[in-house]
Amino acid sequence: MLLDEFSKVILVNNITSVDLLGFSNLENFQIPFFSILVIIFCGTITGNLLIIVLFLLSKTLQTPMYFFITQLSLCDILVTTDIVPILLCTILYGGITMTLISCIIQFSFFVMSNSSECLLLSVMSYDRYLAICNPLRYSTIMNQKCCVMFVKTIWLFGFMVMFMYVIFMSNLYFCGPHVIDHFYCDLEPIMQLSCSDTSIIHKQILVVGVLNGLCPFIIIVTSYVYIVITILKIPSNVGRHKAFSTCSSHLIVVSILYGTLIIVYMFPTRGQSLILSKVLSLSYTVLTPLLNPIIYTLRNKDFKEAFQKLKII
Repeated sequence: MLLDEFSKVILVNNITSVDLLGFSNLENFQIPFFSILVIIFCGTITGNLLIIVLFLLSKTLQTPMYFFITQLSLCDILVTTDIVPILLCTILYGGITMTLISCIIQFSFFVMSNSSECLLLSVMSYDRYLAICNPLRYSTIMNQKCCVMFVKTIWLFGFMVMFMYVIFMSNLYFCGPHVIDHFYCDLEPIMQLSCSDTSIIHKQILVVGVLNGLCPFIIIVTSYVYIVITILKIPSNVGRHKAFSTCSSHLIVVSILYGTLIIVYMFPTRGQSLILSKVLSLSYTVLTPLLNPIIYTLRNKDFKEAFQKLKII
């Protein structure tokens, strides 16, 4: 069914390829920038794969929280492999030509991973809520069957969001221009290639965006309101610090992701320069997938111990 929608895009449109400009006019900074991104790419893949391997090999990490962290690592790997290789090509060759269908596929996988990550972070906040506010029922609610069901639902929802975006775009007529002045195929640059009336589609996307982004954010905020209230009721400073430390890494990841998404997508883009828009986009497509494993491993005692055991083996 998804392939039929992609085929529909090919058959009805006047353009078959687009020029992705990336970061043009880098001049002498081209090689250093390329090298930095290669290092970030390798570090992101290695760090996220390490988290998955540690989870699979270490019995001490076989808990719901770490299970959800591995799924977050899968999201980060998907985003990185979807965006960075093409970004590297645009830097190396001063731009790249790709088919329209490839452009839409790249955006579709980005949407799927981003949607799944937002939902995953909301489930992780609920996990922390249960662990701190209702610890006696935690093991009963967050059992293995429930965790697997959560993850299946999250990835299914991500796929459904991707499918809806593909359907939206299959109803557009693309006639030009053939140039996208960005380093990946984002929503607005793709919409600007269309000669159709996109007002209805923008409304449809707004509804999907509210369900996909705002609803998980409300769950996260609500969970942390109850968490903070519960932590403040703990009489000892040691107890409060211990309770807060169990959710601090998750809170940092949420702040980074939603902070950059709000800046890029909710603030008006007309006043922003193209270079500023690209730099902001780099923060959540390239830097965030690198920071997530660093935040969770460097601040986590269990991961450190599991890594030491892995080194001994």
